[in-house]
Amino acid sequence: MVSSAQQHYLRSLLTQRGPDSLPYSDGLGTLIEQHLLALTQDFPSLLIIPSPFFEDDGTCVQLLQAEGTIPMTFRGSPYNIPITMWLLESYPISSPLVFVSPTSDMVIKPHHQHVSKSGVVSLPYLVNWAYPNSNLADLARSLSRIFGLDPPLFTKVASLKNAIDEFSLASQTSSSHSSPLSSTSNMNDYSFLSPSSSTSSPSSSSSTEDLQMSHNQYIDPSEVFRQNAIKALSARMKLGLAEHQSMRDADMKKLTATEAQLKTRHKKIMLAVDRQQREREALEHKLQILRTNIDVVETWLGANNCKLHHCGEIDVDDVFVPCDALSNQMLKNKSADLALDDVLYSLDKAVHQGVMPMDAYLRHVRTIAREQFFYRATSMKIEAIQRQEQISSIAARYTV
Repeated sequence: MVSSAQQHYLRSLLTQRGPDSLPYSDGLGTLIEQHLLALTQDFPSLLIIPSPFFEDDGTCVQLLQAEGTIPMTFRGSPYNIPITMWLLESYPISSPLVFVSPTSDMVIKPHHQHVSKSGVVSLPYLVNWAYPNSNLADLARSLSRIFGLDPPLFTKVASLKNAIDEFSLASQTSSSHSSPLSSTSNMNDYSFLSPSSSTSSPSSSSSTEDLQMSHNQYIDPSEVFRQNAIKALSARMKLGLAEHQSMRDADMKKLTATEAQLKTRHKKIMLAVDRQQREREALEHKLQILRTNIDVVETWLGANNCKLHHCGEIDVDDVFVPCDALSNQMLKNKSADLALDDVLYSLDKAVHQGVMPMDAYLRHVRTIAREQFFYRATSMKIEAIQRQEQISSIAARYTV
């Protein structure tokens, strides 16, 4: 039976949220949990853990994996095969990715029917995976059955040098008389999950020095082949690393150029954003002024609309009458300012037509400009005071 703690553990993995959440579909979380619980119930040696999985393009994603061993029987003897099952993002719509995980003393059987040299497993059950009928427990049982017919892993056996060393050690403890000694009869490199068998044959007596001399004179062809293979593989790896480094350098140059372009664009974008922010602030200020003016006009219309029905003919000059001392002073200043503009226009026209000499023109312009400056400065102060009074009035009205 599956413990409640294990159920809670799997449910918490499948329902967690945030940066560490798993990429499986929310609607399939219950089915995935059932598959994993059935798998661990039938195969307790498999452990369910989240682990980073690297795609072919180098991206990393957090996925669930079932790691451990599955039992199998070969020629009447039980064995355990280490495997890893990856539940991809599309699981259980698509099949999981299964690997054989040999230990340091194991190798994958060459040209295996269902296991590639990199350990990827391909079974009919995986090829014919059908959602929602297919599940992990049946997949593990199929792996156990097929591996029992054709084991994918072999264990390494002792080399010829180790056998000779053991033979020399046994000779040192033996007497000088002849005695039967064990010698290796099977010289294969690997055997299936067990040491190679050995048979005994009689050997003539010899001294330890003679055995060591024959050992030193012996040249193992497999050792020569191994050294040559290591040299060839090292040369190929150096060439591959050089090509890989050149490709990485080219990619780095492209990325550096792209980074420079992105920085330039970032500066332009920030300048544009800053400019738009200033424009927005200016527009908001103008909008506030317009709202204030609209409120002033509406207030005036509300106060004077009733007068239109009681008055017959309206004198235009009597319509715009200053309501207070500040407005009266503002009207006088504006009138004087505009009148001085007309005087300056007339002076410009006179000097262009040659009616007024230049020195007299400059003297009059200097005097008029000084006077106009004081009128405008006074008008700006009055506008500031009136604007503050209007804002206070509006705020008081909305507060009430």
